Amino acid sequence: QLKWSALRLYSDLGIKTPAIERLAKEGVTYKYAITPHPLCVPARTSMMTGRYPHSTGCRLNETLMPPNTNHAFKIWKDNNYFTGLIGKNHCFTDSDDLALFDVRCEISHTGLPTGGYVGENVGVQGMEWGYSNEQITLAHKTRKTLQTNTQSPTIAYACSDYPLEHYSSSLIASQSIDFFNRYKNGKLNNTFTDVNKKPFALMISFPDPHEPYESPREYVNQFPINEITLPPQRDDEFTDGTSPERNRVLAKIMRQDFDKEQHKKGLIATYYSMIRFLDDGIGRILRSLDDLDLRKNTIIVFTSDHGDFMGEHGMSVKGGLFYDCLVRVPLVISWPSGGVPQGIVDESMANTIDILPTLLQLQQINNFESDLPDWDTASTINKPKVTEERINAFHGKPLPIVTDSKPRNATFSEYGAGGSSFTMKHLDKMPKPYGYKTLLETLWAREAEGRRKMVRTKDWKYVTDPMAYGATLSSGTDGGAGNVDELYDLKKDPWELHNVAFDPLNASIISEMRYLLAGWMIETEDNKPLTLPMTMGRDMTNR
Repeated sequence: QLKWSALRLYSDLGIKTPAIERLAKEGVTYKYAITPHPLCVPARTSMMTGRYPHSTGCRLNETLMPPNTNHAFKIWKDNNYFTGLIGKNHCFTDSDDLALFDVRCEISHTGLPTGGYVGENVGVQGMEWGYSNEQITLAHKTRKTLQTNTQSPTIAYACSDYPLEHYSSSLIASQSIDFFNRYKNGKLNNTFTDVNKKPFALMISFPDPHEPYESPREYVNQFPINEITLPPQRDDEFTDGTSPERNRVLAKIMRQDFDKEQHKKGLIATYYSMIRFLDDGIGRILRSLDDLDLRKNTIIVFTSDHGDFMGEHGMSVKGGLFYDCLVRVPLVISWPSGGVPQGIVDESMANTIDILPTLLQLQQINNFESDLPDWDTASTINKPKVTEERINAFHGKPLPIVTDSKPRNATFSEYGAGGSSFTMKHLDKMPKPYGYKTLLETLWAREAEGRRKMVRTKDWKYVTDPMAYGATLSSGTDGGAGNVDELYDLKKDPWELHNVAFDPLNASIISEMRYLLAGWMIETEDNKPLTLPMTMGRDMTNR
């Protein structure tokens, strides 16, 4: 849940992260990387498949990777990679998929999996944790009871004093370093001994930063609240008559209008401390790769599944909207020895579904044509030029700069599963005061409602919901705007505080954005891609 602007690498409001900044100096930073869906499971399954959620069917946090789906670890396993997942899963649950991992050590937001959520799998595979289950569970005790914290009914946060090595961010780094050591020494399992003959693919997945917002005291103390700057705000953002009803619903649940400023800043300080803690873990991982002489042949991708309000629009956490704080994520790709340029910032539009095709291209597992080839006749065709896997199966495309692919001027995100709207009328029936408890009590309805789509260019963002067609500025259940369209002028309004969709001067912009959306929806419409014909017609030479 790491938003782009939390890093000094991207924003003056962000914090310094030496390890991530080292990766940026040794690679390519994508300035405008967008998640295909600002929710954990849909974002992760899309990243692993290179396909949007409307194609994978993973639209909710309870719809995990479907069985028999082609994804990254199937491809890597088929190509004789040693595979591992250390940290948060929230993607794979099918037994055949879990069997693809030679090493699997899962830990999530409140500690080791206990079987309470379908996206987490109890037990380990291929390696044991370096500390006992009891030690790890104790270090996550505060998180399990955090909602009893009384700073604010809206959201809770805390610092704690358990041994640093037992927290998930340190634990995952240590486990990853152990993986590298075993890999280097040929001791990961009994069937693998030669490091030079079998490459590895390892997903290191830090649960933080994410609620429950809790961090070790020594990290929280690095961010005094008097040094925290709140992001720009607009008091009447949700009351000026232009905000869609679902945005107003979320604001009514999670706006910190009545919280003390010290608590708003204290929450952000805790979030920043979680980031600094994981950055230290990344630094340890990079040093380990250097020490073991593995770095030169290792491609590193750093990204996040989605973001977090964390003070923007007066809120924290997330909730099915498309502000940049939720959909824009950091993305860095580094492989100096493999010819990836160093210290470059790419300003074209990127998406995390582009990561898998990019990796397969760099690994020389697959070659993606940048354009469809011209038609051949049956008599001149020698070998297939267009295959289902190379052209149709992935919605993502190799990223520019690290490959020869062309830059893109637009990218997309989506949310919703076609459910009915959750409205102010529904919210008014919920017990007060509202806050994080309300967020969870309404979660499934808000995840499922509508079929909203977003297109973003460098200068503009447009959001629409085809299921809300006909919504007006007075069609909401509270007499305000219904689920109307959103348009943000990102040059004039980078913090997206003014919805200008109803300004007549922007009609041509909306037409252009709708054209981009229509093209994207057509391009990605096939759930099971068709293999294109390789010739223009039948060979009638001998008939």
